[in-house]
Amino acid sequence: METPMTTLPEAFGTHVFNDAVMRERLPKNVYKAFLQVRKGDTELTTSVADVMANAMKDWALEKGATHYCHWFQPMTGLTAEKHDSFISPTPDGKTIMEFSGKELIKGEPDASSFPSGGLRATFEARGYTAWDCTSSVFIKNRTLYIPCAFCSYTGQALDKKTPLLRSMEALNRQAVRVLKALGETQAGRVMATLGPEQEYFLVDRSFFEKRLDLVLAGRTLFGAPSPRGQEMEDHYFGTLHERIASYMNEVNIELWKLGVSAKTQHNEVSPAQYELAPVFTSVNVATDHNQLTMETLQKVALRHGFVCRLHEKPFAGVNGSGKHNNWSLVTDTGNNLLDPGQTPHDNMLFLVFLCAVIRAVDKYAKLLRASVANTGNEHRLGANEAPPAIVSIFLGDQLTEIFEQLASGGAKTSRQGGQLRLGISTLPPLPKDCTDRNRTSPFAFTGNKFEFRMVGSSQSCAGPAFVLNTIVADVLGEIADELENSKDHKAEAQKILQKIAKDHARIVFNGDNYCADWVKEAEKRGLPNIASTVDSIETILDPENVAAFERNQVLTKSELEARTEILLENYTRTINIEAGTTLNIAKRQILPACSMYAGKLAASVHSVESAGAQSSSQKKMLETVCGLIDDLHEAICKLDEKVTRLSGLESTHKKAHHCRHEIVPHMNAVRQAADALEMVVDAQLWPLPSYAEMLFIR
Repeated sequence: METPMTTLPEAFGTHVFNDAVMRERLPKNVYKAFLQVRKGDTELTTSVADVMANAMKDWALEKGATHYCHWFQPMTGLTAEKHDSFISPTPDGKTIMEFSGKELIKGEPDASSFPSGGLRATFEARGYTAWDCTSSVFIKNRTLYIPCAFCSYTGQALDKKTPLLRSMEALNRQAVRVLKALGETQAGRVMATLGPEQEYFLVDRSFFEKRLDLVLAGRTLFGAPSPRGQEMEDHYFGTLHERIASYMNEVNIELWKLGVSAKTQHNEVSPAQYELAPVFTSVNVATDHNQLTMETLQKVALRHGFVCRLHEKPFAGVNGSGKHNNWSLVTDTGNNLLDPGQTPHDNMLFLVFLCAVIRAVDKYAKLLRASVANTGNEHRLGANEAPPAIVSIFLGDQLTEIFEQLASGGAKTSRQGGQLRLGISTLPPLPKDCTDRNRTSPFAFTGNKFEFRMVGSSQSCAGPAFVLNTIVADVLGEIADELENSKDHKAEAQKILQKIAKDHARIVFNGDNYCADWVKEAEKRGLPNIASTVDSIETILDPENVAAFERNQVLTKSELEARTEILLENYTRTINIEAGTTLNIAKRQILPACSMYAGKLAASVHSVESAGAQSSSQKKMLETVCGLIDDLHEAICKLDEKVTRLSGLESTHKKAHHCRHEIVPHMNAVRQAADALEMVVDAQLWPLPSYAEMLFIR
């Protein structure tokens, strides 16, 4: 049921135990004490936790909740939750509703059932969830959700939130050092902010349920191109279909109740593809909100007869989906450190933090690439629709000129914008920005933030965010050391800026990242181009990457080894599922349908010839179909052989490489033969809904 527009301001955040609710329900001393805890100035005491828990329980019960759960983000990339009732039995056989500070602060899920990458043996089951008080508690499905970190019995991170929170602390620590060294003493904290744009596809549920590949693998493993794809360029920002608009409206209402500030929505480039974007918030809260967004998109889709696909490349031949992570740095005094202002050439704080990001991205380009490495992105990156696997930075004309001036000894001027007049008296003059935007860049400066466009649509924001936080913190630490050891901080800052501008000019590229010439140019510059997911994941354990994580106390070497193992295992398992699904569909659906069609053709040829007529065209059709069936059968046999060999390999690394270099090419061969058959087999006999149906029928 649609909520009237007049009630939306009142509806926003109604399911969130937010600041307004806390001010109303908590004693003033407890509220003030909790604010200090949330800022990181003090630790949470038992007495404060007990009062908080009781207030949360009363509020939740009034909202109709019956349970509470610790909501966390294990290394599956999804979220996990364990529900417990508020009910507590009494000696007289009755019950009361209880929720203690101890239950709020700590939970104990079975850690042995979550990926640990070897950090824990199967029989070592104890794990802990710890309340993350920097992200608000909320109600969903009659349950009080408590955002948490998740660690092993020995204190090692088993989730994505723990390193994210650690990276935020590291970034704050080093950024404040730099600010103080440059004379900015008002700011007490620096926070990374994030605004992730979420792309997704909607498929009619009736088609989805007939596609085992979409059901099991999240993407189409077969599918000949539709006669029409995105060639007409009419879907992007096009008029919303009424059914889609109704779906989006309900998604927004669900998210607004949870305090997720969904702001922008529109048709994306591909048919059946859409985008939702929120307002910026802290990187930790934004990550939680994006998890809720992905869940809500999928849940509400079912109510409208759709299935929402978050896979990076659900359909071959049309654009895939990303999650553009808009990242910036803000002080607790409200100063955006990546805002250039009117005269960026003499804005020292901006230049230092800008150059810190540039150095971090160039120095740790492989690590940044690894943060977005998954099976879906392997299909998407570099496919003339998304940034290539080469990491580079777009600065735009204004900042590039300033960056070049820094390399020559100091920036003295800034290019200005102006006004754009369209020659029509009824249209106002438009303020013109001093630089254009570049949608092909993997890491683009867009006014007062960087847009990391390589992140995959199905990914948690946490991984790319904690990597970016960590590498920038690492470089800020270098800068802080140099500034603090100098007598003339301003002169030292100029030297630092000049050195960074000279050493890292290679990472700046303002041109077309889709162009083949850029690949050659990037190679000349010495920029890494790692197309393979497996190869990219393995760079995580490069010594300089391990050192950066340990130096900033974000992840230990053993935790990084575990994550590498988990990512490679996930890659192998995903490809194994895709290969198994490919074989299942090819053997049990496509081959029988093609054989039936060949039989009908053969019968037709025989019938025509028996009547004494010529049937050369039908014979050619039969020969073509039979030849393609032979190709398909041969490809199936080869894929079957490669899949069988996988189980005999021992190490995770060998299995992942076998999947990448042996199984994937043979999956593609099976698809190539099957897609060719789809173009000639009777449409009534073809067992799978076509691309044209799935992408265009609403």
